[in-house]
Amino acid sequence: MSVCVFIVSLLSLLCASGQTGSPSQSMDDQHESIDLRSPTVDPSAAAGHSWFPGPPPPMYSCTLTPELVHKAREELQEKPEWRLRDVQALRDMILKEQPNLRTRLDDGFLLRFLRARKFDYDRALQLLLNYHAGRKAWPEVFKDLKPSTVKHVLDLGFLTVLPQPDPDGRYILSLRPGKWKPNDYPFVDNVRAIYLTLEKLIQPEETQVNGIVILADYSGVGMSQASNPGPFLAKKVVSILQDGFPIRIKAVNIINEPRIFKGIFAIIKPFLKEKMAERYILHGSDLRSLHRNVPRSVLPEEYGGTAGQLDLSPWSRVLLDCEEEFVVEFCQPDPLEGVVLPDSMLFEGRQASGQDDDAFRGLRSQLYYCY
Repeated sequence: MSVCVFIVSLLSLLCASGQTGSPSQSMDDQHESIDLRSPTVDPSAAAGHSWFPGPPPPMYSCTLTPELVHKAREELQEKPEWRLRDVQALRDMILKEQPNLRTRLDDGFLLRFLRARKFDYDRALQLLLNYHAGRKAWPEVFKDLKPSTVKHVLDLGFLTVLPQPDPDGRYILSLRPGKWKPNDYPFVDNVRAIYLTLEKLIQPEETQVNGIVILADYSGVGMSQASNPGPFLAKKVVSILQDGFPIRIKAVNIINEPRIFKGIFAIIKPFLKEKMAERYILHGSDLRSLHRNVPRSVLPEEYGGTAGQLDLSPWSRVLLDCEEEFVVEFCQPDPLEGVVLPDSMLFEGRQASGQDDDAFRGLRSQLYYCY
């Protein structure tokens, strides 16, 4: 499986996850009570990065504009007058059904899961459990996960986030798989960088409601990457993120794709939901086509835009300056440490269905014995 296939699979799962969660926090060492608070981080961590919001405060306070409140009501079934009631309902479910699961239970954290599942309590809880199971399934990605460990990925330019959101308030995640060479570092480091980036992007409530846009540039992808990553790696990425991340991918713009890409996409497209498939736009080398979907005002000069040259440093600074925040989030004991999950719990990237939901509910009891 080539990089082309991997990125198509990755973008597919990201689109799927737009209808699906986010980081976790451990309980105290004795596990006698559950910490309901968000992690304590320095609110000045994002100082100097006025283009991207800083970490949310420990106590939840809605930051949505009236326009976004209306949008959340229409698209996510979020009722402001019931918001905290819904959060408490999900919290009660976790405490009742998963009393030993070490997870954050603060309002802002749980709200991400509710928004991702349009305030369906059962599906939001499933998403939370999926998130923790995904971490256990792939320790190479999640162990010691912090920005300093992926600095080399950011420096080489495999991914970045453009400083200006589009007119719909959506940040643009730029992926450039051609910047990675197999001899540079293991591909799993790219997955770590993507995960950290998504975790940071999902923090602002605006992103939770507006979603993001992906711009994937295949320039430079050649035979040296054709055998990396393999199908097993791609499958693991799909299985971890497809049903375990609450970010809305509103569009996937693909440029400079090789000719084989269209053939690969034609094979995969029938397996995508119609709404998801419509989010993919193949532009080839036609920048005018790209500009009809992403305005030039937010694009760098490399893509015919007017926002200056592509600069990797702004997003690198946002992530690297939040090192402590990610240490608190990810460099803690595994919430499922010591638990043996059945193979069916380590997701295989299946499409969600009522049958799958029933099977999952039957596995919830496996999580009661978390230590």
